Amino acid sequence: MSSPAAAPPAPAPNNLKRIVAASLIGTTIEWYDFFLYGSAAALVFNELFFPDSDPLVGTLLSFLTYAVGFAARPIGALVFGHYGDRLGRKKLLVLSLLMMGGATFAIGLMPTHATIGSMAPILLTVLRLVQGFALGGEWGGAVLLVSEHGDARRRGFWASWPQTGAPAGQLLATGVLALLTAVLSESAFVSWGWRIPFLLSGVLVIVGLWIRLSVDESPVFKEALKRVEARKAGNAPAERMPLVAVLKHHWRDVLVAMGARMAENISYYVITAFILVYATTSAGVSKQTALNAVLIASALHFAVIPAWGALSDRWGRRPVYLIGAVGVGLWMFPFFALIDTGGFGALLLAVTVGLVMHGAMYAPQAAFFSEMFATRMRYSGASIGAQFASVAAGAPAPLIATALLSDYGTSTPIALYVIAASLLTVVAILAAKETRHRDLTDVSPEREDAASTPVATGKTEDARAL
Repeated sequence: MSSPAAAPPAPAPNNLKRIVAASLIGTTIEWYDFFLYGSAAALVFNELFFPDSDPLVGTLLSFLTYAVGFAARPIGALVFGHYGDRLGRKKLLVLSLLMMGGATFAIGLMPTHATIGSMAPILLTVLRLVQGFALGGEWGGAVLLVSEHGDARRRGFWASWPQTGAPAGQLLATGVLALLTAVLSESAFVSWGWRIPFLLSGVLVIVGLWIRLSVDESPVFKEALKRVEARKAGNAPAERMPLVAVLKHHWRDVLVAMGARMAENISYYVITAFILVYATTSAGVSKQTALNAVLIASALHFAVIPAWGALSDRWGRRPVYLIGAVGVGLWMFPFFALIDTGGFGALLLAVTVGLVMHGAMYAPQAAFFSEMFATRMRYSGASIGAQFASVAAGAPAPLIATALLSDYGTSTPIALYVIAASLLTVVAILAAKETRHRDLTDVSPEREDAASTPVATGKTEDARAL
């Protein structure tokens, strides 16, 4: 019988804050790169890379290359999850940042269709694949690094900070684009100005690497690795591959995570990416006005995520998540009605309320997914659950929304699309178990009542799970 493993000591507050900062800055840079592409796809890529198509078809094609990045995310989740569970969280996070930053910088140097013809969209698609692959491995490692370092009583709060990297990246990407469209003429922006934010990524990556290399590996992972090495020394059976272990012990949790992601992912890309198309083509709003609304709302989104995370520590992950899923579904018809007025105030209100409701899902997600899986399969499990859902959710969301607008000429089917996703997420969360009290050093994949049992049982999770 295995002897109980002592829980790793909690990090000092200053050390924890440095770990949170490292995860936040890294995820901000990665999301900046990812969202920058989405905004550029909506604003200029149809002209630069698909000039022979009519405007709406060109937008659809540019969003198609945008969706390709999502298709690569599950592959990134599998590869990074496997090696992250074998080698550690930190090493893989450094690699993901280098890959994402390098691909984004290369997009800024790319020739357009006018220069090299059909090779331009092909190269663009390849670089988008690299972006998606890197981001597929980034999210799981970043949230686990904080979750496994942090104070268990405030895990929802601390783990929500890497989640703010999404609105921070959106804020940074939209802010840079808004500034450039404000100071440059439209012809100058289309000609060369759009390259500046992509090239800026190179500088951001250097800063992110410097910070990310300064933090320690997760103490929970290091303890688990020691136990595995001790078992090997004792001629114990070899551990299963993380993917195999996840599918054996955690397949229900993977399905719950995928369902939980549907409303969160779809609503986010409708609210922040598709809106740039809808507001400018159907509501007669200028590009600058739409960008400004997303910019301000993203700042508020950033602020509310830690608050929702803290509430998940008090109320539980499921209640907070349900508030967001129900709220975003109920908001969809008012959301489009406000945009249709064409006023900036109404547009800002529509996006802000939508993102506040989204934050109620996104904030507890990091701790919620981390608490579902055992340590030596946690990177794989959390990443697979999150990123496989993105293929069916976030990837086609702007495409589906644009196609629905093209076919029906109204926002009603788009609102119904988001509401259907909300219902699916509500079902998934109701089927899930509350995980708020789980001890990350003691999660047993075989014990059905683990979600409600915060007390260690004497066996380590890894001795049972591997």
